[in-house]
Amino acid sequence: MSVKHPVVAITGSSGAGTTSVTRTFEEIFRREGINAVVVEGDSFHRYDRAEMKLAMAEAEQQRDTTFSHFGEDANLLPELETLFREYGESGVGQVRRYLHDEVEAKPFGQPAGTFTPWTDLAPGSDLLFYEGLHGAAVTEAVNVARYTDLLVGVVPIINLEWIQKVYRDKTHRGYSSEAVIDTILRRMPDYVKYICPQFSRTYVNFQRVPTVDTSNPFIARSIPTADESFVVIRFADPKVIDFPYLLSMLHDSFMSRPNCIVVPGGKMDLAMQLIFTPLILRLMDKRPKRFG
Repeated sequence: MSVKHPVVAITGSSGAGTTSVTRTFEEIFRREGINAVVVEGDSFHRYDRAEMKLAMAEAEQQRDTTFSHFGEDANLLPELETLFREYGESGVGQVRRYLHDEVEAKPFGQPAGTFTPWTDLAPGSDLLFYEGLHGAAVTEAVNVARYTDLLVGVVPIINLEWIQKVYRDKTHRGYSSEAVIDTILRRMPDYVKYICPQFSRTYVNFQRVPTVDTSNPFIARSIPTADESFVVIRFADPKVIDFPYLLSMLHDSFMSRPNCIVVPGGKMDLAMQLIFTPLILRLMDKRPKRFG
């Protein structure tokens, strides 16, 4: 596809750690002077917080115990596909924000858990950056993935992903262990159907693997730290990656397969900087030059 207006998408499930990856990209954008539009996947949910509770209750009345944010029925995937397509073609599109908490909601004078109105993107941006659940989604009705120029998957091994979700939801959202487990079980069919297949469409995947015991993720009292982990980085097209350079710059890294490099967890941010900075600059170089 054309890179006149590049679209970069980070995809991963809730609790996968996509937010930390987004911070690394934002640092690259600041350092390289790139004016990026940042789009959160939550803003393309179909229902706000109150509406989602009602939709889930209605689904349960119909004996549907698997209705979740991971599935296509709970998301505006056609609108997301349209945004990626229109932005890639002409740098335009409509976006909104999901207001997660009171801090985010206060400037808009709206309750937390609601959406802001749809607005047109400001003209003149260099790149669209998406972080969310469905950056590489493909269904019978839509193909979001085909309108991206760089797809990145963030995929902790499943027990670590569950530990991160359990810890976050219990510590920051006040949920009980039982409530978090119910959410994980409800989402599992959509996780298998809609989330997992995306990681076969990505250009590069980052999979964090802890080196401590995570056998029972539901009793973990803390999240394994970066220094207690390795990160497996898989490339769809390893021919364009300078692995000797990465191995020399990332101490204690090694190749596990011809398309995979394994780095210490504490070096994940540096690895992303080394890998993505030239890729982003390459996308910028392919854009038409602006004059005047």
